[in-house]
Amino acid sequence: MAAASAVRTEEPGEDDDDGETVAGLGSYGGKVRLLGGGAGGCYEDGEAAAAETMLLWGIQQPTLARPNAFVAQSSLALAVEACGHSLSILQSPSSLITPGVTGSVMWDSGIVLGKFLEHAVDSRMLLLQGKKVVELGSGCGLVGCISALLGAQVVLTDLPDRLRLLRKNVETNLKHDNMRGSAVVKELIWGDDPDRDLIEPLPDYVLGSDVIYSEGAVEDLMETLLQLSGTQTTIILAGELRNDSILEYFLDAAMKYFVVGRVDQAQFHPDYHSQRVAMYVLVKKVKLTETEDGL
Repeated sequence: MAAASAVRTEEPGEDDDDGETVAGLGSYGGKVRLLGGGAGGCYEDGEAAAAETMLLWGIQQPTLARPNAFVAQSSLALAVEACGHSLSILQSPSSLITPGVTGSVMWDSGIVLGKFLEHAVDSRMLLLQGKKVVELGSGCGLVGCISALLGAQVVLTDLPDRLRLLRKNVETNLKHDNMRGSAVVKELIWGDDPDRDLIEPLPDYVLGSDVIYSEGAVEDLMETLLQLSGTQTTIILAGELRNDSILEYFLDAAMKYFVVGRVDQAQFHPDYHSQRVAMYVLVKKVKLTETEDGL
C-alpha cells in the first residue's frame, strides 16, 4: 500500500539535486528538502539515505567548519540568551572522561536547535504554545527549557544517571513568574516501553539533538520514536555531522516509517547556524486503505 505524508504546500519548480523542496512538513511551516522525494520517492531502498549523506557532506563540508562554535565545554556554566531571558546552563565537564557520557555538557547542535525553535516561533513557522513536547536525550536541558519558555508543556527525558544535572537546570532556569509553559523531567530508556503519561496523549512534538551517535543506538531510538509518535506528531532532530555512515544508517531506517525532510539552513536562527549541524523533520507515514490507494 502507498503512504501519504503530512506535506502541506508544495513549491512548484524547486528541485534540489533530485530532492523536492516543499514549504511545510507536519506542523513545521518552513522549507524542507524531502529525502527521496518523500512518501512517493523514486529511489530504491537505501539509495535515498546514501544520496542524502553524499550531498550533505559535499554541500556543507562539515570538516572545514569550526567545532564547538557556540559552546565552552570546559566551563561549569554556559550563558545563553533566549526568549527574553538570560539562561545559565550548568555543565559537568569532568563527566566527559567517563566513556559514553556526552550529555553532561552542551554541544553546538543543542544551541542551534534551541535557537531554531525560538526563531521558528517568532517567524510563525512553528507554534509551541500549549503543545505537548517530549525531548529525547535532553542532556543539560537547554532545548527543553527554551521550548517551555515558548509555551510548550515539555517532558525532558534522559537516562537515570543524567537526571540530576537535568533537573537542576530546569529548576534554575524556569523560575519565571511569566512562564508560558511548563517542564518536568522523566527517565526514559530508548527501546523500553515509555510511561503512559508520555504517550497518552501522544506528543505534538518530539525533539532531540545529537541523538544519532552510533549504529547500535539507532534501533532503540527508532523504536522509541515510533512509540512516541502518531500521524499528528512532528519530530525535529538536529545533529552534528561527524560520521556519514551512522547518519546514513539512521536515515535508511527512518525512511521506512517516516517522511523525512532536511530543514533548509536559511531557516535556522541567523546568529546560530553551522555547516557542521543538520536538522531533520520527520512525520510518520500514513497507510492508505486499498480502496483509497486505487483511486
